[in-house]
Formats: sequence, structure tokens, C-alpha cells
Amino acid sequence: MPRLLVIVLLGLSLNVAQADTALFSAQGYRIAQYRSPTPTLVDGAETLDTQALQQLMLQTPPPILIDVYRRPWVQGRFIDNEAHANLPGSLWLANTGDGELDPVWQDYFTRSLRNATAGRADRPLVFYCRSDCWLSWNAVKRAAAIGYKHLYWYRDGLDAWEAANLPVQAARPEPFP
Repeated sequence: MPRLLVIVLLGLSLNVAQADTALFSAQGYRIAQYRSPTPTLVDGAETLDTQALQQLMLQTPPPILIDVYRRPWVQGRFIDNEAHANLPGSLWLANTGDGELDPVWQDYFTRSLRNATAGRADRPLVFYCRSDCWLSWNAVKRAAAIGYKHLYWYRDGLDAWEAANLPVQAARPEPFP
């Protein structure tokens, strides 16, 4: 019986430790378990499915597609550890969907958006990653925080695009200074 009690107490201890792990920063960005079920909405943006994104892409001007999928950054360069594709014409701002960004990554994000939009905060921007990925959710919040007005979240991202048998292109991250 004492052994069973220890196992039960150990199990309770693990559950309490897991519950204490913060999922969000004080600023409201997701900081842990990025690949897990996402909400259906993000403040400041319209959530798109594949059909809605295809319609939006026909508008003038078309939206700027921004992939925020992660890529390892080691010794001053991105490491190609796996093949990655994105929606045709996308800007890949790797690692900018993390919940906590160092100032240099925040600057990379801000500067890249400014360059892509020619400084126009009213240009439509569509952020995506993979399905069940909080990185694009974070990136939408971050773009709203720096003043972008027409934001969209392609919640199911590249996975939904590929499931619809739509074309993808080989991707390379936007150069990091």
C-alpha cells in the first residue's frame, strides 16, 4: 500500500508541475507548446480558411503572405535541417512567431514588414505556419501591436493548402542581418 501511495503522489506532483508551466507571457503571446490546438480567432485579425484565402488573393492589391515557420539559427545563419515549402509568393520570416523575441528578431520582423509593405500599415497581411501552430497566432498579435491594420490569420496554414492540392514553392527564409 505505501508503494501505491508514492506512485499516486508522484503522479499528482507531475500534474501540478505541468499545470504550473506558463503557456502565455504577460503580454499575451503563447510561449510554450507551440504545436497544439489553436483557438479559432485571434484579436485584430480575420481568420481565413483555404477558400477565403484564395478569394483574398484575387483582390488588388493582393495580400502579402507571411510564413513564420521556425528554422534553426546557429552561428549567424539559418540551418537547412529539413526541406520547407510555402505558399507561392510568400515572405518567410523564420522564427518571428515565438512568444518572446529578442530585440534583434523583433527588429527583423518589423523591418521586414516595413519593407514588404513599403511602409503602408494598411496593406493586407496574411500570417500562417502549419495547422495547430501558435507561431502565426503570435505573429498576427505582434503585427497588430506595431500598427498593421488589415490582418488575416490562415489558421490551418501550409497543411490545409497542401491538403487542397494547391501549389507550393521551395522556401528560403528572408535573410537575417
